[in-house]
Amino acid sequence: MQEILNRVDWEKSDLLPVIVQDHENNEILMMAYMDREALELSLQTKTAHYFSRSKQRIWKKGESSGHLQHIKSFFIDCDNDTLLIKVDQEGVACHTGRRSCFFTELDSGEVTIEKEVNTTAMYGVIDELYHTILDRKKADPETSWTAKLFAKGENSILKKVVEEAAEFSFAVKDDNEEEIIYEAADLTYHVLVALGYKNISPDRIKQELSRRFDMSGIAEKNARPS
Repeated sequence: MQEILNRVDWEKSDLLPVIVQDHENNEILMMAYMDREALELSLQTKTAHYFSRSKQRIWKKGESSGHLQHIKSFFIDCDNDTLLIKVDQEGVACHTGRRSCFFTELDSGEVTIEKEVNTTAMYGVIDELYHTILDRKKADPETSWTAKLFAKGENSILKKVVEEAAEFSFAVKDDNEEEIIYEAADLTYHVLVALGYKNISPDRIKQELSRRFDMSGIAEKNARPS
């Protein structure tokens, strides 16, 4: 195993670009990254594992959706710094619910592959909303509120977070259940916009919350830098 891992030129980067192809028809499905541990897991299990730059952790492809990639073969390029894997893809490869991540023509912007599955059911509404917010970065500010927020910049985004937090607090104070839910949804959306502005996946928030399960709230607070 170590002999195989050492064939990669890790001195160039800790992350190895990986091109993913369908093993039957050579369709390009996606591009991702592996660090040394992800590559080792992929070699051992013959199931694709990657390092997510947005989540800052190793993830097994299909861990949420069930759309696993069973690796049929590994190839490395002539510079020993890029990998090609051929896979048997369960379901779809793209988080948008499409077979391939390459579905938009660059010059026209035309979408050439339709969605095959309901991604909200696959990933949950928070992750789905976050990815939709990221997609809106490229949208027209005249037609998209999210794009308009991104165009206005950080101060406008944070101003909305503060405003929505205040409105949520007032709703709780007024003991109005419908308003609490409505304002909590508004606050969640604007927090996700702020996270998207900084390219921080909500998965990292989940990781932090999970970490805190192992300690009391008081101990966690006391452990923070002063």
